[in-house]
Amino acid sequence: MEDEIDFIIDGTKEAMANALRHLEKQLVNIRAGKASPSMVGSVMVDYYGSPTPLSQVANVNTPDGMTISIQPWEKGLIPEIERGIHLANLGFNPMNNGESVIINVPPLTEERRKDLAKQAKAVAEEAKIGVRNDRKNANNDLKNLDISEDLKKSLEEDVQEMTDTHIKKIDEILAKKEKEIMTV
Repeated sequence: MEDEIDFIIDGTKEAMANALRHLEKQLVNIRAGKASPSMVGSVMVDYYGSPTPLSQVANVNTPDGMTISIQPWEKGLIPEIERGIHLANLGFNPMNNGESVIINVPPLTEERRKDLAKQAKAVAEEAKIGVRNDRKNANNDLKNLDISEDLKKSLEEDVQEMTDTHIKKIDEILAKKEKEIMTV
């Protein structure tokens, strides 16, 4: 019986931690004021007939806060990289100098910053829903166990405490991202 309880509690901890990791991955894709290599992470390039992630055919870096530099490993890929950026519909206009592809990232408008903050809030709310669903699943699993009511109540309180902790972490991550987005 002890093993089943540990399994449920550990599984819930892991599921909630996964919700936090997923949130952080999602928030990386939401643009803040400065350029980042992750902004072109979704770009696929036609590499000898097969779609390949940009990061596997070129070095992507940011020489300054407003520029993304893409140095392909083969110069012949420059047109394909430009086409991939256009197809990804990121709103960027790539330029090439014959050696590399350069993207100048325009500064965000106040309205766009507010939209991105709303988008971040929606992603955070999805993470909260995931954590609450993990709590619900754990509580249902605990109810199905043949244990005393006092132990069930105590374990449900532990699960609620875990939930509160993870919700608080989500709020902290969101506040940090919103500050990053709204900073000019």
